[in-house]
Amino acid sequence: MAAVARLSTLLIDCPNCNPTVKFLGFSRHRYNFAVTAVNSIRRRKSRDSSAITCSASKGPSSTEISSTAKIRSEVLSPFRSVRMFFYLAFVASASLGGLIAISQLIGALANSSRAAEVPEILKGLAIDLGAVSVFAFLYYRDNNAKNAQVARLSREEYLSNLKLRVDEKRILPLSAFRGIARLVILAGPASYIEESFKLSEPFSEGLLERGVLVVPFATDGNSPNLEFEETEETKEINTKRKRLWQLTPVYAAEWNKWLDEQKKLANVSPESPVYLSLRLDGRVRGSGVGYPPWNAFVVQLPPVKGIWSGLLDGMDGRVL
Repeated sequence: MAAVARLSTLLIDCPNCNPTVKFLGFSRHRYNFAVTAVNSIRRRKSRDSSAITCSASKGPSSTEISSTAKIRSEVLSPFRSVRMFFYLAFVASASLGGLIAISQLIGALANSSRAAEVPEILKGLAIDLGAVSVFAFLYYRDNNAKNAQVARLSREEYLSNLKLRVDEKRILPLSAFRGIARLVILAGPASYIEESFKLSEPFSEGLLERGVLVVPFATDGNSPNLEFEETEETKEINTKRKRLWQLTPVYAAEWNKWLDEQKKLANVSPESPVYLSLRLDGRVRGSGVGYPPWNAFVVQLPPVKGIWSGLLDGMDGRVL
């Protein structure tokens, strides 16, 4: 075995050596057998490597519709499928009635003795055409609403898989904070993050009481300078502020991809700084361009402790 290993090493180092020369006492026949074996191993490794590369290069996309998103859509709108079924049934029934009315109209026009039936036939045909138009419109509207809802839920599912660094040892997906915290995502240059940090200072305690945690994402690649003045007077408030701003996004390419698609769908300039506010269940509650309304969060969101915890969550802003 040791000789075979040395032979393999020698063959790899000298792929163009003359095959008629004997290596380590091997005859030409045995040498050709060894070359065939080594080349077979090379081809197998090459195929395995190619398969691994192709599999790794295909990452998830926020535009892909997941089965989880479809199920959540059915749960949120349980009667939509029933309505759409009846809309199609009514369209089919009215279309069949219209075809029958057209055939009757042709027969009445061809026979002068049935001329008195033409107004009644036209009336029935108009009713059928009106029913087809109304129910087709209702089906089209419900179908568009379903597609928009599933696409939104799919984007939220993609968002829930993005990673956040909690501390030096822990990296968690955003979904791990469902039912625990209301995340506010800030996306913009480092200067935007720093200014938002300063504006949030008077509301730090109120935001923490309402389960708000900030996710600052600097889109320009610079690290925002979040200064905490360490004095005896500010020690307690700084502890709360550090907790409020403790999360850090990781894998910036995935975050950028999700944010770019969100901005494109909302017709927002790619360079505009934006914020997104999430509910306790992880759904997007509201968003906007510019600085987040910290004071509005404190006034509108209920505390996470007590009997009213989460009861009014999401009622203070539109769901995108």
